[in-house]
Amino acid sequence: MQYELTEIKKIRKNLGLTQTELAKRANVSQSIIAKIESGKIDPTFTKTKKIFETLDDLENKEEVKAEELMNKKIVSLAPNDNIKDSIRKMKKYGISQMPVISNYNVLGLVSESTLLDALMNKKGKKIEDIMEDTPPIVSKTASIKVVSNLLRHYPTVLVSESGKLIGLITKSDLLSKLYKG
Repeated sequence: MQYELTEIKKIRKNLGLTQTELAKRANVSQSIIAKIESGKIDPTFTKTKKIFETLDDLENKEEVKAEELMNKKIVSLAPNDNIKDSIRKMKKYGISQMPVISNYNVLGLVSESTLLDALMNKKGKKIEDIMEDTPPIVSKTASIKVVSNLLRHYPTVLVSESGKLIGLITKSDLLSKLYKG
């Protein structure tokens, strides 16, 4: 991330750090931080780099990751599942979409909209006949920003670790995390 010297004080305060705490973490003196923030000194590149790296690390550490948002209980369908059985499954678990999985590979997604369209237009009998494209898959360390941007375009985001599906995130999961009141 690219910062300006004038932003140090604002970023430090947003992170809830004192000048002394930032100085200790960046391995520079508190007086250097004070002088930089007051505009009385133009620090060396090395000291500036240490301070900005520290601030960047702290900002990224605080950010919520996909692993913290995800629902670990994945209810899925197989490509040869019957459409009517999948509707029962969706109702039973109170969910609005399910990934379609075969041999641990995600093949697609089925949502309430997909099922409704299939029933209304008498499209196929099996899930493989009606499933939508595979939703995006992110690493468990993906940031909340990445996940929320994807959820603007997709009904769900899948989470993986070392190529293995470990969870999924819906708009509802994201709202629950962001709004705890």
